Amino acid sequence: MKKRFIVIEGGDGTGKSTQIKLMAEYLREKGFEVIITREPGGVTTAEKIREIILNEEIDPVTEALLFASARREHLKKKVIPALSKGQIVLCDRFVYSSLAYQGYARGLGIENVYKINEPAIEGMMPGLTILLELSPEKGIERINSNRTDEVNRLDLEGLDFHNKVRDGYSKVVEMYPENKYVKIDASQSIEDVFEDIKKAIDNMKL
Repeated sequence: MKKRFIVIEGGDGTGKSTQIKLMAEYLREKGFEVIITREPGGVTTAEKIREIILNEEIDPVTEALLFASARREHLKKKVIPALSKGQIVLCDRFVYSSLAYQGYARGLGIENVYKINEPAIEGMMPGLTILLELSPEKGIERINSNRTDEVNRLDLEGLDFHNKVRDGYSKVVEMYPENKYVKIDASQSIEDVFEDIKKAIDNMKL
């Protein structure tokens, strides 16, 4: 069941939203039933938590706990039921984001934030995590010039914070090598990034 749970991760401005739509189209053309979802969010309760997280100034520990709470609701009410039906779930962010953003960039500790999330996920890790890598400078440039969707307080953090997020993702994949992930250079064209993603998906033999 977990094999059909595919997550796309990366710092702000890496192009996750664009690529996840292309992924869904590609998989549907192959005959799979696909849903796109996001974290925090995806279900009513989690979307309400998302509004608090992304628009209010809150303590970092509170932030981490809220992410975990939203994640639990999302998994129980949307992700797991969809996987149980044989659907492919494409999710914009999952637990790696909490580890990189709150664990590393906010300084709470990657292992500490993982412990917060353990009861939320109960071992439910993706079959594949696609990690889009891009320099924070380029990511901020994209946010400022190209974004048409929401821009939230995390997007508006300074360059130092986004550098820490990038380093955090590197630390996370080193610490949890048992989780299947593929790193992809997001500085390429949209088409070239997607070609790399398609290779990673095809190698899964869904």
